[in-house]
Amino acid sequence: MKKIIILALGLFAAGAANAQSPIRLGIKGGVNLPNIIKDDGNNDFKTKVNTGFNAGITLDINLIKGLAFTPELLYSTKGYKAETVFGDFTQTTHFIDIPILASINIGGSGLNLVAGPQVSFLLSTKNKFENGLGSTEQEIIENNSDRFKKSLLGGLIGFRYDVNEKFDIHGRYALDFQKNNEDGSRETPEFKNQVFSVGVGVKF
Repeated sequence: MKKIIILALGLFAAGAANAQSPIRLGIKGGVNLPNIIKDDGNNDFKTKVNTGFNAGITLDINLIKGLAFTPELLYSTKGYKAETVFGDFTQTTHFIDIPILASINIGGSGLNLVAGPQVSFLLSTKNKFENGLGSTEQEIIENNSDRFKKSLLGGLIGFRYDVNEKFDIHGRYALDFQKNNEDGSRETPEFKNQVFSVGVGVKF
């Protein structure tokens, strides 16, 4: 996975070196509202949002008027919460997300539509179980586990509103196209991540 992240950073640098149009580096951060879409199998439980965050760097490469290539490199937390007859369960997953986005300006205003594919690399998973008797936690480092897929392909769609040349606010929805694993169980059910997020960005 480290090689893939280095490759992604290389793509950022190559884009900056080869593009003929203005290029702007930026940083961004925001609040994640993640949950899961359960697949077939042992899914007889209800889930709710496990609030998290995202933060990282962005690159805006203007291609033609009103259209830009905007890749990102983000650290992002996802997961879900579930209420069971035995207590409350919380799963928090830590990812490196690489959205490869197109940004389309709408009507010459500050509003932009953003959309494109996203590749996510799982770093670790933390499970927490709580009930009236106490709580237990388990952390799974993905380099040492075959319980979950280590990389997932997904897609993203949303908007960005440019307040001015430096600052923006944005909202988006991301969905994994692949399941977290292929052999779900009650302990590790099959699901796809979905994340609503809102945030702010700063361009330099």
